[in-house]
Amino acid sequence: MQGYKKMEYPRNNDVILRYTPGHFITPNSHVNYYIDMTDTKARMKEARAAGESLAELFLSSEIIDTILCINGTEVVGSYMADKLTEAGILSANSHKTMYITGPEVNVNGQMMFRDNNQHMIREKKVLILIDSASTGSTLKSAIESVRFFKGEIIGIAAIFSIATKIDGIPIQTLFSIRDLPDYASYTHESCPLCAEGVPVDAICNGFGYSTLQ
Repeated sequence: MQGYKKMEYPRNNDVILRYTPGHFITPNSHVNYYIDMTDTKARMKEARAAGESLAELFLSSEIIDTILCINGTEVVGSYMADKLTEAGILSANSHKTMYITGPEVNVNGQMMFRDNNQHMIREKKVLILIDSASTGSTLKSAIESVRFFKGEIIGIAAIFSIATKIDGIPIQTLFSIRDLPDYASYTHESCPLCAEGVPVDAICNGFGYSTLQ
């Protein structure tokens, strides 16, 4: 793939969005940028900066019991929880601290929770955290799962999102389409890059990418 470009979040220069133009296939769409969250999710300094910056977007919340972390965002979620707790955001859990957890995805692509994990969702006020969202399909699956297990969704946080809300729930994000105005997402059947014969650079998902060239 081509070398990546990057931009910094204006309120915290340690929050970095890395992106590569090209032709990429995700589980739900074709996109013209690959958003690389690898270091943001795994490098301590960047994960802390992202978590603390996202926490600032939820300081008006009253209670957050659980942060549901999608696509390996647990490290970011932990720093987010720490900042929220420090700011005085309460948890109704008996131990007075937040749960940080991620879902299991079954063979049908549905998000689920085993019996021993369901107490983190059931009758809890849940904040959903995701690295990036384009079509919103992953977030819809997360919302359905939380509701199925009787949790209450109090918000959605994303590091990058082109969607502004899902199922009427606003998405609070650090980077958006305003930062990448030419970002485009297409269905697998209607991708103009495919129609033009543009080679696919990589297949991507929440774990990263695999190049085809």
